[in-house]
Amino acid sequence: MAQKTLLKGRVLSFTGSPFEGEPTEAVKISGAVLVEDDRISAVGDAESLRANNPEANVVDHGQNVIMAGFVDAHVHYPQTAMIASWGKRLIDWLNTYTFPEEMKFGDPAYAGEIANRYLDLTAAHGTTTMCSFCTIHPESVDAFFTAAQKRNQRVVAGKTCMDRNAPEGLRDTAQTGFDQSQKLLENWHGIDRLSYAITPRFSPTSTPEQLEAMGALWADYPHCLMQTHLSEQTDEIAWVRELFPEARDYLDTYEKFGLLGSNGLYGHVIHLEARERDRLREVDAALIHCPTSNTFIGSGLFDMAGLMRDGHRVGLATDTGGGSSFSMLRTMAAAYEIGQLRGAPLHAAQLLWLSTVGSARSLRMDDCIGNVAPGMEADLIVLDLASTPAIAQREACAENLWEAIFPTIMMGDDRAITEVWIAGQRVSN
Repeated sequence: MAQKTLLKGRVLSFTGSPFEGEPTEAVKISGAVLVEDDRISAVGDAESLRANNPEANVVDHGQNVIMAGFVDAHVHYPQTAMIASWGKRLIDWLNTYTFPEEMKFGDPAYAGEIANRYLDLTAAHGTTTMCSFCTIHPESVDAFFTAAQKRNQRVVAGKTCMDRNAPEGLRDTAQTGFDQSQKLLENWHGIDRLSYAITPRFSPTSTPEQLEAMGALWADYPHCLMQTHLSEQTDEIAWVRELFPEARDYLDTYEKFGLLGSNGLYGHVIHLEARERDRLREVDAALIHCPTSNTFIGSGLFDMAGLMRDGHRVGLATDTGGGSSFSMLRTMAAAYEIGQLRGAPLHAAQLLWLSTVGSARSLRMDDCIGNVAPGMEADLIVLDLASTPAIAQREACAENLWEAIFPTIMMGDDRAITEVWIAGQRVSN
């Protein structure tokens, strides 16, 4: 017999994109959501759902908002322990902080410790799905998937491939990168709620031979996602020009090796040239906005308004540990601030959509996560819109729901997350 739970509150669902037309018209507020085993079976009026399901366990959240769990489309779980490291540009930051930490992940025990710590921290902040870079070590992938599998959590991850411009202990080869990635993919992809992403870190740390090998692997497994970095900083782009003098632009270093496609995830994409924008849109690739990282490392201002207007698929991400927070609320706040600096502030409905439906779309998973609708997997969070005195005093004088939600987006943290449900099971409060 199915286990039923009726969650009452202000249930927020998206019926369309808030980037098309008036943002609030894409949102529906209901009175309850019925969870049956690991899926959402109904959304609607609380009294009607209660009457039709008298056996359901009822949890009344009052005026709290019930919505889909956050989806973080670009993270580096191995950087958990060195998040918020001071003051470096990207390349210096990698050499000073990131690479020394990632060297440790050949140790399965350490990789397992950090994987579990990361999933605990992100669950506390309401993130139920993420797409993570691992390290070059297969042990780092096994640790992450094992930890997520025990939690029945939907995640995406892949072995990061690098065969140059990195310490000796963090380099593989074109052949070992291919062989290890293929083995990990075949071991984990499609098992329970786990998905594998082919993962060349970025062009500067892969030889043409390795990029070609990764392109060949993706051609063999085109249903998989492929994740990498693109046009994050201007000095990075200059470096790419030196390493690939024959390339038309940064994107061309991927395109010529078969690493441009509709299942591609391209992180940062701040300083795109016109040809790059056109080609990414033409193939329907996903662009991942990492606002706290972009400000923390001083990368630049993402063109959300222009890219959305042109019809790109855009996801939102913390980019931990280049990003300075595990919180998607803080990430939304930073996206709002970057929008303001570009003269195009984002509405609260747009920010919530980006952190749920938008990121799920970028991962090609919006058919199963990222929204509250019948048939979707029951990954849910409950938001307290008065979680601190400062937020509560602002929420108290709000004239509508969006005025009430916005202070939590701008000032909220893990205290705003009162419950987290993953696959129909309550995991945190």
